[in-house]
Parts: sequence; C-alpha cells; structure tokens
Amino acid sequence: MTDPILLWNEVALEANRVSHTNFIDNKVDEQTGPTRSSRALAIVHLAMYDAYAGVDVAAALPRFLPNPPAPLPGDGATVNAAVAAAAHKALSELFPSQKPAFDLVLTAAGDMTNAGHNFGVAVAEAILADRKDDPGGASPGYEPSLLRGRHRVDPDNPGQGFHGAFYGANSKGFSITKRHELAAPFFNDGDDPNYKDALREVRGRGAAPELMGTLPSHVHGTVIKRRTIDETLIGTFWAYDGAAELGTPPRLYNQIVRQVARHKNNPASGAPNTSAQNACLFAFLNVAMADAGILAWDQKYKHDLWRPVVGLREHDKSMGPPEAAPQPRNNLFNDCDPQWLPLGAPRTNRVGKNFTPNFPAYPSGHATFGAAAFHITRLFYGVPVGDRKPDDLFEGLDFVSEEFNGKSTDNKGTVRPRHLRTFPKNEDGNDKTTHGLWHMIEENGRSRVYLGVHWVFDAFAVNKDDTPNLEKKVGGKFIGGVPLGLLIAEDIYKTGGGTAPKRSTTVPPRLKRSTTVPPRL
Repeated sequence: MTDPILLWNEVALEANRVSHTNFIDNKVDEQTGPTRSSRALAIVHLAMYDAYAGVDVAAALPRFLPNPPAPLPGDGATVNAAVAAAAHKALSELFPSQKPAFDLVLTAAGDMTNAGHNFGVAVAEAILADRKDDPGGASPGYEPSLLRGRHRVDPDNPGQGFHGAFYGANSKGFSITKRHELAAPFFNDGDDPNYKDALREVRGRGAAPELMGTLPSHVHGTVIKRRTIDETLIGTFWAYDGAAELGTPPRLYNQIVRQVARHKNNPASGAPNTSAQNACLFAFLNVAMADAGILAWDQKYKHDLWRPVVGLREHDKSMGPPEAAPQPRNNLFNDCDPQWLPLGAPRTNRVGKNFTPNFPAYPSGHATFGAAAFHITRLFYGVPVGDRKPDDLFEGLDFVSEEFNGKSTDNKGTVRPRHLRTFPKNEDGNDKTTHGLWHMIEENGRSRVYLGVHWVFDAFAVNKDDTPNLEKKVGGKFIGGVPLGLLIAEDIYKTGGGTAPKRSTTVPPRLKRSTTVPPRL
C-alpha cells in the first residue's frame, strides 16, 4: 500500500517546483521564495499530521491543534481518506492555479465518501486559519539603508527589489518556544579580522569564472585561494535558488530526507518508518524549516549585512553613496575589488545572468534551513540532543540534485551532466562512522561561499584551520545560520517530546520594524 504521507509529500514538492516555474514564466505568484515555500510546506504537513492523528487513535500521536475541528472522523474513517483530504484542501488553497492536478491525485488516492474526508478538510481549514495573518514575501514601503555595510540590491541585477523585509519580524512561530537570536556579524566597518578573512576567501572561491585571471595571488600575506572544480560543483549542487523546474531549498531538503525515510530503519522498530512515523518526521522537518525561515529573515533584516558583491566592490572607504560618507582616496585598499562579480546563484533552466539573492547576507537562509532540516531528522532517528558529530543516516544511499540531473541547463542554455553524489565513510579510515546528514549541514552551509553570494560566517564561524566553529559566541550568542538552525531543531524536538511538533502559543509576532532608522550591525 502506498504511504499517504510520502505520496502527498511528493505532490507538495511538485507544487513548489511548478509554482516557481509559473512565476518565472507567467508571473503567477503562489508561495514563491524561500520564506513562503517553507511556510506552505509546513501548513500542508501539519494538516496531514493532525488528520492522521485524529483518525489513527492507536498511533497515539499528540495533536498539533489544541482542539480537533468538527466534524470528527466518525466510524469507518480511514487514514488515507483523511490525509488525502487534508493535503488536497491545503494545497488547493495555497496553490489555486494547480488545483486540477491536485484533483487528479485525490480522485486516485482519496475517498470523498469516507467518514475521514470531511474531517481532513476541516483540519486543513483550521491550520490555514491559524496562519491567516502571516505576512507575505513582498516588502511594500521598505527602503534600504545606504550606510556602509548595509544590504543593497545586486549591482548586476539592479531591479531585483527585496524579499521578506517584514516576514520574519511579523510572523508568529510554528513550534519554537522562543525567538532565538544571533550575535552581530563580524564587520567593524570592514576592519574585523574575521570579516577580512571571509572577504578574502569569497573573493577567490566565489568569483565569476571570467574574473579568475584578475585575482591577486596574495593580499597582505593571505593567499587568495581560487575555487576548485569540486567547489564549483558543490555550490551549484545545493543551490535551488527559486529556479524554474527546481523550486527552493526546502524542496531539496525534503527530497533528501525522503531517501532516509524510505531506506533507513527507524530506531524504535528496527524497520522502515510506518505511515504514522512519516507523518511525525515530515511534520517535524517542515515545521523546523518554517520556523527557520521566520527567524533567519528576522535576523537578516535586523543585522542588514551587505552581500559580497557590494562588500568587495565598496570595501575601500572612498566607495559608496553619499549616505555612506565616503572618504577621498586615490590608492585603493588591496582588499577592494571595484569590478568583482560572483559566480552567482545559478539561473538554472533559463538563459540570463546569475544573481545574488535579494535579501541581506547574515545569517544564510540555506545554512539555517539545512541545519534545522537535517538536524531534526537526525534527532528523529536517535542522534542525541547536543550531538555535533558525523552520523550514518546516509550510509549506502545516494542522491541526484536536480541541478545536476542530466536535464537542467545552466544560464547559457547548456545541459549540465548528471552527477550521483554520496556521503561516504571518511577516506582516512580512522573514523568508522559516515559523514551522513551532519556532513550535509556543513557542506550546504559552505556551498554559498563557492557561489560568491555569502560570507562564510553567514553559515558559521571558523577555526584557524578553516573548520567550522559551532560553539563560537559573542556576547552570549552564536554566529551564523548553522547554529541558529541547530537551536531551532532542538527547541522544537525537545518541546514536542520527540513525538510531534507542538504548537507555539507563547511567541507573538513582533511589531513592524521602522524603515526610517537603519538596523544595527
């Protein structure tokens, strides 16, 4: 029998893919961008979860909603009918232009005559109503600061606008118990040594290919390391930057966790997940990413740090608009590169320029989403809270990113080859564990440096040997999106007791931030 959770999860991921294709080609804007994508997936999976919990009493799953909506399931209700109805209703409301496709799946997999159908519809309506006041991804009235160090539009894509300026500050949490915050990013007017190290790293590893020959070999004794072939592949492998035919990172992370859910044994039973366990896993997964989207965007617009494409071009203090109070100089600082451009987030499957995403750098959304998603999956499969070591959850598995599936094209229209990727045992033979999902957390976070769209500390602080330092704190707060994602995952998992995400009732949305006073760095 087909697992209804995996079936409708696949339908939801397809809706994400189609919505971004429709937006790029036809300007049909339905749940586009990383914030709205993660919110939509959480709503669909919470609806499926509560519908399942309400019908399968034997599974003893605690409900997300404090009170089950009417009508109650009734005699003869089936999980398949309730889950199908809940998913179909949520998806149809979130992606109305795709309703005919959802109708076809419902006809094949649901049962509208079953006693569970109306209950599933009611559950979805209740979840949608609970999130009705969430802000959109648009940023009406937002005015960027022109001060030095603040985020502005990509100079190579000057009409891009801003995504989610008010989303994080004005969204209530899904399951978080507190609004976790980060320390300010390394900057100090461009003079912080950690910032300079990050600048020199991204200058070499993130540069556009045509600029590689213009890079200096050293700056003030620091070697400028050029991006390797493997790093170029890694940057694109993890991208999913709202591309046509691909969608956003939350879709990618769901695709990877599906591999684990289908092929790895659940520690509670020693067998692959039951449908009830998948209902729980995918609710945890997508709620963690929804809260990651809220808190990452809250912190992004609070700290408002510029992206490398602006930071490198304007590093010299003679650069910048009048509001940045430029200081006259005729001999530029060696760390400034006024013509620098990144490899860029890939404009996959459409011809055009690559780009830098249209929201501030710190923290990295990719890093926060990925850490929250993969770590809550690790916790579900028995990795202890607080564990920061490799795991074996991808042992024997492989994955093909749709960025490299033998069909997707680069921004010049050239088909990329198919690339099969694994996360194998350490090659030195000293560590008998696998890299697993933990390695994905680190690689996904760092991949954005290889595209030239992030500083490394947007993901995590680094040690002198360039390894991640996930314990680094400034003023009692962590640095970067990976620690933020880990905090979110552990908060949600512990609060739910490892059985299901618990509805957040203690974290109200914050007031709309004024745009007249620039956020602090």
